Amino acid sequence: MNISDSQIQMTLDLDTHLTERFRSAKEAMAAGVYRRGLKRCAADLDVAPGNLSVMLSGDGQRHLDIDLLERYVEQTGDRTPIYYLVAKHCGDSSAARDEAVERVQAMLAELPQLLASVGAKGKRGGR
Repeated sequence: MNISDSQIQMTLDLDTHLTERFRSAKEAMAAGVYRRGLKRCAADLDVAPGNLSVMLSGDGQRHLDIDLLERYVEQTGDRTPIYYLVAKHCGDSSAARDEAVERVQAMLAELPQLLASVGAKGKRGGR
């Protein structure tokens, strides 16, 4: 993707664990709402606490509006739901591969010492 003069390129350090901690952006928002207090967040969002609770529960009666999600981020400064969406939909698969390669390299560096500690001897002759 090319960045034009009217676009800004940014770098994010993605928390890949967000997609493990939450099943959806709504769940990420719900965690923040209940951590801050349902009544307080409902007042900040100009929504009745019961309505907000139903929207976040996903029971199908009342749906969480994207405008409400945006207002939540603006009011609380909690960008977790946005970071969740970015990690889920824009995450760089090469980052996971790079991390795995680093882990394998670290394990290989430790291997000779581990083998020596269990009394394994190096390969001899043509075996």
